[in-house]
Amino acid sequence: MFSDPLAASGLAGGPRSRSDEVRWLAPVFAVAVAIVAAVIDHWTVPQLLLSAVPVLAFAVWAYVPDTPLVAVALAVLLPTVLVQRSGSHEVLIFEASVLAFVVGCWSSSLAEAVALGVLAVASPVVVSVIETGENIAVGIWVLGIGFPWGIGLAISRQGKLAAQLEATRRELAEQALLEERRRIARDVHDFVGHGLAAVMLQVTSARHVLHRDPQAAEEALLSAEAVGRRSMQELRRTVALLRSDDQEGVAAPVPTASEIPALVDHVRAGGVAVELRMRGDLADIPAGVGLALYRIAQEALANAARHAPRARTTLVLELSDTHASLTADTVGPLPPAAESESRRPGYGLIGMRERAAALGGEVSAGPVAGGWRVECRVPLHPAEETTGDRPPARRSEATGSS
Repeated sequence: MFSDPLAASGLAGGPRSRSDEVRWLAPVFAVAVAIVAAVIDHWTVPQLLLSAVPVLAFAVWAYVPDTPLVAVALAVLLPTVLVQRSGSHEVLIFEASVLAFVVGCWSSSLAEAVALGVLAVASPVVVSVIETGENIAVGIWVLGIGFPWGIGLAISRQGKLAAQLEATRRELAEQALLEERRRIARDVHDFVGHGLAAVMLQVTSARHVLHRDPQAAEEALLSAEAVGRRSMQELRRTVALLRSDDQEGVAAPVPTASEIPALVDHVRAGGVAVELRMRGDLADIPAGVGLALYRIAQEALANAARHAPRARTTLVLELSDTHASLTADTVGPLPPAAESESRRPGYGLIGMRERAAALGGEVSAGPVAGGWRVECRVPLHPAEETTGDRPPARRSEATGSS
């Protein structure tokens, strides 16, 4: 689109925009040309009336933005050409130059701009054919009309590019905001959700054995207290990181794959049967990949503790030369999910898939014979580590997953 380039480039605003000011210059120049032509040449009344038609056409176009430029072009060029029959009113051809700039700058399409521009450029040639006096300088007038036409096209193109750049900038800003919201949602789910789930499990266990085994109840409450303190520490570090202007002065809460054994120990201390098997040196895993593997393992174990506390989970972490694989198999009694759980959107699985997809990997989760399996495979050295998301693949999800 070539219409209103200055407005498209973001310069319009308020009741009288900068594009309006430029638009109103067209009838002003038209009036100036008509006055100069009337002063230089000795016009008759019919010639004065003809010279007023282009001025009126530009004024209508300026006051009524929806006025078709085709009508304006005809109302400008026909009187301009007809009044030249005597060959003594060459100055009025300036109206065609004003028209050329207008159609180049404000045409609704490139085809319209080209068609009307060619018509304006051809007007001196027509004048040279019909005029009866001295020949006009056709070549000079063709340049004098074609040049403002080209300037108008260039301004229109610049406005279009500016509008596209602004739209792209806003789209990128919206995408960055959306990705930041997703990242914060994943972190809050990991830091707060897992900690609260573990605390609730321990409190529930303490309540069940409070009267018959006070010592076990006390141990469960102590474990809940320890988990709560760790969660609060991670939450404080995250809030400090988000609020800090100097990121180098804040220790970012970024666990690595080397902390997965400690994670398993914490879950095991909470009463969940977990076995860890590792093949490869965890120190070889890059920090970004290690963080994703840690969070995915954390989510898989949290789901196992929440939905199958009496089942047994085997966590397998394998490293090859190019990829890291994480598998969590939960085998044992899986109680049916409550109706409220079945309607939950499964933010945990969504977060796992987003973390893997950001590194060029993938996550699958679903029921298997006798239990539930979570599989993750990510490259050790992603070609482009970015926080952007690719649409996660549709896979079956547990109705009770967090």
